[in-house]
Amino acid sequence: MPDNPLFTAAAIAVIVLAVAVVVGVGLKVIRSFRDLGTDAERATYNTLHAASRAGQHLRGGLQGTGAAKASKQLRALLGSEALAMTDTTDVVAWDGAAEELRPTLMGLASGVLTSGRTAVVAGDQSGGYSAVIAPIRAGSRVVGSVAALAPVAGAGLVRATSEVADWIGVQLELSELEASRTLLAEAEVRALRAQISPHFIYNSLNAIASFINTDPARARELVVEFADFTRYSFRRHGDFTTVAEELRCIDRYLLLERARFGERVQVSLRIAPEVLSTVIPFLSLQPLVENAVRHGLEAKEGPGHITICANDSGAFAEVTIEDDGVGMDPEHLRSVLAGHSDGEHVGLRNVDARLRQVYGDEHGLVIETAPGEGTLITMRVPKSQPGHDA
Repeated sequence: MPDNPLFTAAAIAVIVLAVAVVVGVGLKVIRSFRDLGTDAERATYNTLHAASRAGQHLRGGLQGTGAAKASKQLRALLGSEALAMTDTTDVVAWDGAAEELRPTLMGLASGVLTSGRTAVVAGDQSGGYSAVIAPIRAGSRVVGSVAALAPVAGAGLVRATSEVADWIGVQLELSELEASRTLLAEAEVRALRAQISPHFIYNSLNAIASFINTDPARARELVVEFADFTRYSFRRHGDFTTVAEELRCIDRYLLLERARFGERVQVSLRIAPEVLSTVIPFLSLQPLVENAVRHGLEAKEGPGHITICANDSGAFAEVTIEDDGVGMDPEHLRSVLAGHSDGEHVGLRNVDARLRQVYGDEHGLVIETAPGEGTLITMRVPKSQPGHDA
């Protein structure tokens, strides 16, 4: 390569530029590390992060692998040699040293579980480790205990272990609340199924029986529709379905009702294809149509008309069910939705409550009605629902 001063100067310039880039990147990395905050701020972040992860593991309650994983995070928070959690009868998790003491822990914790007060056990009773054992309370009940083992149990460890036990109790209360909400939702679905069974099933079977001699083919068709309808309505899996599946259920329901009422029940459908796959709570549309038939058209003289529409409304699917039946008093409707009128319109009340529970109060049923003016019911649900599988 020629010994050219210009070439040499250019090479030096490239090297200097490369060094500048490296130094600049290094300074940026150092600054970004400093932006994490002071040691105290980083310690606070680590504490909150560990507590958050432990809380996720305790969502299933004080049992199983969740408690074992949570104990790792909580031992790191306390800085103890070992951490154990118990329920009222057994050790459910142990993390760290001295696991050979596990068989004796319930004996040491028995007094705490009975009295509900934190205790400190000296090292000569717990294999050379001092143990701080604090009760875990869910509401007014002692449901377990947390034990932290360390060479010396100072006042700081006693206070920290008690705080951790109280925090675990709060997580268990939240877990129980979530379980209660799930049971409530299941109870509401059972109530809807109970609403279907006594009236509709009896009337449908009577209608089918009336065709056995006069039109056997029609009777066989209705039996198949009845079987499909009840199979869907009483299925045991899934809290959600799709608009398409619910409309199929409604079609079977109306076929059976028309077998009773004949031309008195007229139905129009206007369905946008793009909303058919939208996920909705199971049995949320059929009870609204049943309400239109039973409380709107059945009491009306002459034919009645039901219009079912499903429209794409941006990020939402909007479903309306309108009948030209007898309607109802708006004040009475408010009483029904508030749960103050037993036995009537249970379908409306339960569907409204479930929609509010799943999507928020702004997604409850919108109902327009007046005596003699029919009823228009609007249901509006998000089209995108991560975590809800039909």
